[in-house]
Amino acid sequence: MFNSKSDGIVPDATSGNQINALLGKGSEFEGKLVFQGTVRIDGKFKGEIISNDKLLIGEHAEVDAEIKVDSVIIGGNVTGNIEAKSRVEIHAPARLKGNIKTPTLVIEEGVCFDGSCAMDGNEATKHHRKNAEIINTLDEANRREHA
Repeated sequence: MFNSKSDGIVPDATSGNQINALLGKGSEFEGKLVFQGTVRIDGKFKGEIISNDKLLIGEHAEVDAEIKVDSVIIGGNVTGNIEAKSRVEIHAPARLKGNIKTPTLVIEEGVCFDGSCAMDGNEATKHHRKNAEIINTLDEANRREHA
């Protein structure tokens, strides 16, 4: 799903993840970022990030923000708290100084994490039940279609 040849967080052409917006290396932005789809940050960002979708933070990124998203994959430097509804992944050589709240957390060896983490199992269970319900509905529709 991710291209391991670069920084480990770049969606490849076969992953189905298309980047809707990019703050490129050498760019700087301060403010509030609200988005849909997948957004990648490789530059400097300061402020607040809100989305019901995916945030990618590249290896050279410098982010100082309060982050509330569905999922985030981090490869760069982040200062601030993260609240992710489904998942947080932190890949080396990332550095995170802040607190995390998420049902699923993946931290790769070589990451520097200075903060605390709260993992609400109830939220994870709700998320997995919702996904199971969607899959069951699709399976049932597929069976009816092919019957």
